Amino acid sequence: MASSFAACIASIAQAKTSNRKKRPNIVFILADDMGYADTSVYGQKKFRTPNIDKLAAEGLRFTDAYAGAPVCAPSRSALMTGQNTGHTRVRDNFALAAGHVGHKGKQEIRRASLTAEDKTVADYLKAADYRTGLAGKWHLDGYDPGAAPNRHGFDWFRGWLTQTETTQGYYPTQWYHNEELIDLPENADNKRGRYETFLVTDDSLDFLREGAKDDKPFFLYVAYSAPHSPYQAPDFGSYANEPWDDDEKTYAAMIEYLDQGVGKLVSALKEQGLEEDTVVFFASDNGPRSEPTPEQTKVVNFFDSHGILQGYKRDMYEGGIRDPLIVRWPGNIRAGSTTVSPTYFPDFLPTALELADAPPEATDGLSILPILRNPKSTALDDRLMYWEFYEPVYRQAARWGKWKAVRLKRDAPLELYDLSVDPSEEHNIASEYPDIVKRLDDYTRASHHASPEYPGTLEPTPSGQP
Repeated sequence: MASSFAACIASIAQAKTSNRKKRPNIVFILADDMGYADTSVYGQKKFRTPNIDKLAAEGLRFTDAYAGAPVCAPSRSALMTGQNTGHTRVRDNFALAAGHVGHKGKQEIRRASLTAEDKTVADYLKAADYRTGLAGKWHLDGYDPGAAPNRHGFDWFRGWLTQTETTQGYYPTQWYHNEELIDLPENADNKRGRYETFLVTDDSLDFLREGAKDDKPFFLYVAYSAPHSPYQAPDFGSYANEPWDDDEKTYAAMIEYLDQGVGKLVSALKEQGLEEDTVVFFASDNGPRSEPTPEQTKVVNFFDSHGILQGYKRDMYEGGIRDPLIVRWPGNIRAGSTTVSPTYFPDFLPTALELADAPPEATDGLSILPILRNPKSTALDDRLMYWEFYEPVYRQAARWGKWKAVRLKRDAPLELYDLSVDPSEEHNIASEYPDIVKRLDDYTRASHHASPEYPGTLEPTPSGQP
């Protein structure tokens, strides 16, 4: 009887383990300020991204994928919460009210941060028995210690926080291991011994090695800071002999080292026997150019980082929000496929929950699993997508099928573009399609919900350009 009972328990345990293994691991790799055309597979001609290109050759490339916002923090808030910037907690790099006041250098800045009410994809996946990890940039803590990643669903965190200046930059002197600050003596006293891109890659590899020993599926969010300014790299990489300015060589090297990190992560999955059980996403958080300065504009224009698209980071035109997106899942996604189906960051949370066989949650996004299974699917073609932003004034954008609407200030008339024939948004055709404009105008006005941090009656007065 005892041996029969033991055999029954063993059978149940084996069944549970087998069921867990059917749910894929999820890895989301995010670049920072990488433009739509900053990878070879999306049209870059002057530098190379062989590992990202290989990811596309082995997976699915989206031509019409969008970030959550045209700057870092709100884009990541949309990614983590599944809410667009009309609803998510963090809608800009600063807050208009509420939030917390802190300092960036000597500058006083008010920032929004996630609160206990805000649930992230990591919260939901952890509840679904996933092991959850973040390496690199969080940017949703503002100046609130209670908004650190470990308080928002991440079991494991190595990286930097907005509220702790010693952890920031490409050569930080300290680094978070969960909520503990670890010294990096290699970078003390202005030394440059450990480069942040390498640090994020190494930490991610540690997480993957640990994950290979665990029966649980895992979610790993790899958030690089490259190629965000300042333009810094250990050297010029493969581009030392190019007849370019130093900033241009450095920018290319920064992306080269990020690309190498992507290659190492994919190789580690293969070495650990996790390759076929892991869905890998690669994207950027917004368009190119870190700050609106002539020097940085020169670099991204030299590399044509936004391709044929109009606009840069902080713009509501395509160049500010349309970004690369590649998804690789061997055996489940047809290698080398491409889709024109539109998607944006709020779609990640419902997609991750469906992949994890977890209960669905109400979000502003839609699962893109139908597109991963069939790139020709039209399941998302008629959907509406929304963005709002607050620098230098309140602005909005929306997409519906081939139509793109942009509002450049509060209560200004909508501009309208047909992206199927005008992806550069050169011809405002709002006067020709009043019915389309009316639908998008109604949608944009209904999509904004005032919040304590972004009250609808106030115009922004930015106190910095984080």
